[in-house]
Amino acid sequence: HPAGRPAQCHRRGSAVHSNTCFLFIANTFSFPDLTQILSSNSVNPDTIFANNETSLHDIEIYGFDYDYTLAFYSSHLHTLIFNIARDILIQEHRYPAGLREYEYIPDFVVRGLHYDVQKALLMKIDAFHYIQLGTVYRGLHPVPDKEVIAMYEGSHVPLEIMSDFYGKSSHGHTMKQFMDIFSLPEMTLLCCVNDYFMKHNIDYEPVHLYKDVKEAIGDVHVKGIMYRAVEADIEKYICYGEQTHAVLRKLSENGKKMFLITNSPFDFVDRGMNYIVGKDWRSLFDVVIVQADKPGFFNDRRKPFRRVTDKGVLLWDRIHHLEKGQIYKQGNLYEFLRLTGWRGSKVLYFGDHIYSDLADLTLKHGWRTGAIIPELRKEIKIMNTPDYVHTMTWLQSLTGLVEQMQVHRDPASQAVVQQWIKEREHMRSRTKDIFNGQFGSLFRTYHNPTYFSRRLSRFADIYMASLSCLLKYDLQHTFFPRRTPLQHESPFWPDRVQVVKFA
Repeated sequence: HPAGRPAQCHRRGSAVHSNTCFLFIANTFSFPDLTQILSSNSVNPDTIFANNETSLHDIEIYGFDYDYTLAFYSSHLHTLIFNIARDILIQEHRYPAGLREYEYIPDFVVRGLHYDVQKALLMKIDAFHYIQLGTVYRGLHPVPDKEVIAMYEGSHVPLEIMSDFYGKSSHGHTMKQFMDIFSLPEMTLLCCVNDYFMKHNIDYEPVHLYKDVKEAIGDVHVKGIMYRAVEADIEKYICYGEQTHAVLRKLSENGKKMFLITNSPFDFVDRGMNYIVGKDWRSLFDVVIVQADKPGFFNDRRKPFRRVTDKGVLLWDRIHHLEKGQIYKQGNLYEFLRLTGWRGSKVLYFGDHIYSDLADLTLKHGWRTGAIIPELRKEIKIMNTPDYVHTMTWLQSLTGLVEQMQVHRDPASQAVVQQWIKEREHMRSRTKDIFNGQFGSLFRTYHNPTYFSRRLSRFADIYMASLSCLLKYDLQHTFFPRRTPLQHESPFWPDRVQVVKFA
C-alpha cells in the first residue's frame, strides 16, 4: 500500500487470511519501483502525436488556418473578448448593469464542453455520450449528481439532443459543443450571467440568454472590435512569433508549397503576419484566402473567389488562376481544388478547430490533417509530475484490485473491496482536479476519452501543441500511431495488475 499502512488480514476463505497474504503488484514490480519506472518514461510536450500513420515524405503542400495555428494569442485576448461582450449585453441587450461586477475567470472552463441550451447547464461528456458527474455547472456552481441524474433520467445524453456535426445546437439539438479556443470567454460569460440571475432570483429564459450571449460574442468578431484592439497593441496579444516563422522558413527552404485559408479579414491577418514573419510574409505562401467562411467554404460550391487589393478594395474580375502574392476572399474548396490541382494525401492542413478546420477535409477530400491543441503542453507537463504519476499508478492498482478480488463474496472480503472502491472514487476525483478543478482534463473523463478526444482521433491524422513541434522533425519523418491493444486482444506486454501468492 503506497501510504505505508499494513495490509488487513481476514479469516480463511476470504480475499486475504491470516496465514496467507496476497501481494498485489503491477508488472511484477513493487509500487515504488513501478512509480519510478513511469516517472522516468515522461512525455516530451513538443512531440507530434499520430492517430493515423502519416509520412511527411508524401506531403508536398502545407495549408494553415491563421488564428491559434500561425498566430497564438496571450490570455489577455480572452479577457478582452469577455469584457467587450459583457458590455454589449448591458448596453445593447438591456441586461442588468450589475453584470459589470464579473470579470473573466481564467481556467474556469476547458475547451470541448457541452452546454444544454434549454437547461442552462455546462458539462463535460465522454465519448459514449455519458455526462461526467461532478462536472455539471449551473452558473458558477456545480449541480449535485442526484439532480443531474433526475433531470436526464440517468447520466446518458441521447443522440437526438446532442450537438450537430459541427457542434452547434440546431434542428432540435439542444446541446452546443464549444470546440474552439475563442469559445472560452463565451462559456465563462454564460456562466457569469446565469450566476447573476440566480443570485438575484431573476426569472429568465435560458434559450434567450444563450442566443444573446452568442450574438454579443459574435459582435466582438463581426464588428471588428477585437481585430482593432489586437492591431492597436499587437505585442500584448500575439506570441510564439519566432517559432512560427522558423517553421514556415523550413518548409519554404525545402521546396514545399504553402497556402493560408482563414476566416479572419485581410488587414488583421496582414498586421499579425507582419509582426510574426515580416513584411515579406506573402512571398512564403502560394495562395492566401481570407474571410473564407469555414466550414461553409468546404461545402458551398456557389461562392466564387474575389481578389482583394492591398488597400482592401474588392475587384470584380473573374478568377482563372490563384496567383502567388495576391489576396483572395471567400470562394469554396471545390473551386480551390480545380484551380490548384492540390488533391488527396499530398496535402496536409493545420487548424485548431476540429470541426470547422479539419472534419470535412478528412472525410470528404482525403487531405491529411493536423490539429493544433495548445492545451497539450500544459496537460503533458502535469502528467510528467511525480504527484500525477503516483496518483495514476495507485489508481490503476486499485482498479486491478477491485476487478480481481470482487469474486470473493464473503462479508469480510466485500468490506475490503468496498473500501478500495471508495478510495478509487476519491483518487478519480483527485486526478480530475489536478488538471482543472471544475472540469478536469480536456482529453479524459476519468478513464474514458472525452467527446472532444473522440472527435480529435477521428478527424486529425496528427496533433500537437503548436506548429513549432515540426522543428523537431525532418521532412522525411513518418509518424506512427501507438498500437494499443483492443479490449479483447492480449497485450504483448503485461499491463494488468497481477496477484502473486506468497505462503
